[in-house]
Amino acid sequence: MSARRFFIEGTQEAGRIVEIDGSDARKIARVLRLRPGDRVEIVDSAATTFSASIEDVGRVVRARIVEPLAGNGAGETLGVEVAQAVPKGRRMDFVVEKCTELGARALLPFYCERSVGRDAGAQKVARWRRLARSAAAQCSRRDVPEVSDPLELDALFERFAQYDAVLFAWELAEPVALHDRLRASLPAAGRVLVVIGPEGGFTHAEAESAVARGAVLVSLGPRVLRTDTAAVALLAVIGALAS
Repeated sequence: MSARRFFIEGTQEAGRIVEIDGSDARKIARVLRLRPGDRVEIVDSAATTFSASIEDVGRVVRARIVEPLAGNGAGETLGVEVAQAVPKGRRMDFVVEKCTELGARALLPFYCERSVGRDAGAQKVARWRRLARSAAAQCSRRDVPEVSDPLELDALFERFAQYDAVLFAWELAEPVALHDRLRASLPAAGRVLVVIGPEGGFTHAEAESAVARGAVLVSLGPRVLRTDTAAVALLAVIGALAS
């Protein structure tokens, strides 16, 4: 894990000066207490990781790109995205952080019939995006997962056709062993969407609509997991099978 990894907009190359501001600059100056000459890692919009040397530390940190680091271009062949019914309170913070650590390519918050909280305004979405960025840096990812604006379930259904597989977690799904279900449903490569319901679960009508759109119903076992646990558990199993 690298505490010295920071994300920069645009594509970069050796010799360029980049500027790091906001909370990242404060982290460099006040938490890491780095000084001119110290090295950091810079990840650009093309997910290329560079070594960079700090030249100036202040409200804005200036660093010079030195060279690309080994490992660039070794991306994963299976990209898993998570559609999460927005839970009440701040539980979505946990989902965003942990799914980022587990490699989710994107997070799609949504509302459905039994959603408890529908108060995810611009400030909450902005916080989720900051959490994704921070978690990506903490776990040494080369990219930051996109966090979309909240969708209604019907709008999410319209996106199912974009994926090579859609896994719709439902506590009333046929109790097939998760290992067997995933082995039969996951492609070797491509885009996969994991859909997790709200605190009260999906309705029968919603599950039927998902199947009609091509989703596979998935049981996570005999225990009913909290909504903020389900995505983390399913991502961990998918990661183990795909590794």
